[in-house]
Amino acid sequence: MSHPMTTRIAARFAALKEEGRPALVTFITAGDPDAETSLGILHALPGAGADIIELGIPFTDPMADGPAIQAAGLRALKGGQTLAKTLAMVKMFRMEEQATPIVLMGYYNPIYVYGVERFLADAREAGVDGLIIVDLPPEEDDELCLPALRAGIDFIRLATPTTDDKRLPTVLKHTAGFVYYVSITGITGSATPDADVVGRAVARIKAHTDLPVAVGFGVKTPEQAKAIAAGADGVVVGSALVEAVRHTLDREGQATANTVPAVEALVGSLSEAVRSVHR
Repeated sequence: MSHPMTTRIAARFAALKEEGRPALVTFITAGDPDAETSLGILHALPGAGADIIELGIPFTDPMADGPAIQAAGLRALKGGQTLAKTLAMVKMFRMEEQATPIVLMGYYNPIYVYGVERFLADAREAGVDGLIIVDLPPEEDDELCLPALRAGIDFIRLATPTTDDKRLPTVLKHTAGFVYYVSITGITGSATPDADVVGRAVARIKAHTDLPVAVGFGVKTPEQAKAIAAGADGVVVGSALVEAVRHTLDREGQATANTVPAVEALVGSLSEAVRSVHR
């Protein structure tokens, strides 16, 4: 099942295909290190070169995330970030930026507590384009995936090195927007992916689907981003950006004048690297 309308995600990947280059997908945690700075970073991302933005929903038990993103989530929660505030943040972003797709990434618990129907209505109104909910397997598609698709929001699935050819069709069945290939086994930001191995895995996935395949987990530097982008439709960078935030905080953990510019600069260098890859 898929929704009939063309989403911003589909439109962006189609435009990049015309340009003959892969996408840079950037991840930040909503509300990290505080709501105002986080919104400032979000506003800065498209101009710095982000093609698609993943916005992390802070959660107390982020089992797929490594120490960097866990710490970012805790900073955001400490600052009072909630799911409602995250949706409000997307709404504020949309007042200035209409074209860049936003994907909310997180865990099912906050959405379940918020109420699925209410969440999807509010997310759609705010301008959310896709969801990556890492703890909802395809067997639970009735919970959120199918209602999201009906609401016109792409539901993006993760495929991993352990997703074999038997499992892959199940994973891909209701996936929309793009497939997120997790390049390493383990948590985010914990190891460095091998570009050749990733390229073969992407080719295997593409034999089963027409959707674009973006690769993430472990990509930290412009050089790594360029290597991975050569064999994928997009490259996702998260932990490195979250660490760029952390490195600019003062001793009290507060944002400084350098917080937004530091993330902007890193995204700029990543974008330059990814844009140097031509199809």
